[in-house]
Amino acid sequence: MKKIMLIATGGTIASKVTAGGLAPVISSEELLSYVPEISTVAEVKKVQPFNLDSTNICPAHWLEIARIVEENYAAFDGFVVTHGTDTMAYTAAALCYLVQNSPKPVVLTGSQKSVYLRDTDARNNLADAFFYCADEGASGVKVVFDGKVILGTRAKKTRTRSYNAFTSIDYPEVAILRDGAPLYYIPEEKPHTLPVFYKKLNARVFVLKLIPGVSPEIFDYLEAHCDGLIVESFGAGGVPDYGGDAFFNRMKLFLRSGKPVVFTTQVEREGSALEKYAVGRKLMDCGNVLEARGMTLEATVTKLMWALGNFSAAEVAAKFYKPVQHDIL
Repeated sequence: MKKIMLIATGGTIASKVTAGGLAPVISSEELLSYVPEISTVAEVKKVQPFNLDSTNICPAHWLEIARIVEENYAAFDGFVVTHGTDTMAYTAAALCYLVQNSPKPVVLTGSQKSVYLRDTDARNNLADAFFYCADEGASGVKVVFDGKVILGTRAKKTRTRSYNAFTSIDYPEVAILRDGAPLYYIPEEKPHTLPVFYKKLNARVFVLKLIPGVSPEIFDYLEAHCDGLIVESFGAGGVPDYGGDAFFNRMKLFLRSGKPVVFTTQVEREGSALEKYAVGRKLMDCGNVLEARGMTLEATVTKLMWALGNFSAAEVAAKFYKPVQHDIL
């Protein structure tokens, strides 16, 4: 019998209809009561650091979850985090950087409908999360949803209503759950050392989504309010040359401050390739310009926060490009 900690944080899985709309009000104790079969594979201890719609979860909450995992790591065989679906991919990616090389599993799950409804995905997802977490082959940060096991750095919510809400982007699913048992597509060797925990994030990261005709004046705001910038560019990546390269020239002034700029793509799959077109190739000679390549936006955001929060400016690029749980290929 495995000892597993349930870290309940709210979300649709814990929601009921209130006068103000659907809101998380179900306790961790009530959550477990709907899935009694969990008791056949695990002895569960419950903690509830907060009970929030995941729209309201921010970097401070990621650090709190990581702190709970670290403080209880020696006493448990794994951790299940119940979480709202809207920002679950951000939390999963953040935990990949805050809890690195863990031989014990940290599993996130949630649902599209509340656990108290009879017609719901919540009960299956919660059971699957515990069944995977209790398995000897489980390790690291994963999202378990709709019978799939997805790397924390590769998960993305791609549907707002359907039960198959999460997709593994540009990387295979690690496993699927069949009748409560994981079937591994990619068996992973467990780390043989203790995990490395990080306790800092720099949340002063901004994502700028380019639209046709974007004004370079946006940098007037960005210089004062962020320490790192992620540019969601078009296609393979690049910068527009409206007004005689005004955007590019203004971005170079931003870079002189020493703040990194990471280029990614608005396209969901296959990543960026700045070297492909002239609009992107000219960026490659600019200092502090990084490229997300095939990373998800969620991994790009949280990895930059992690790098800026824990390392010197001179180390950020090297840390950003060092693969963590197959985030960058």
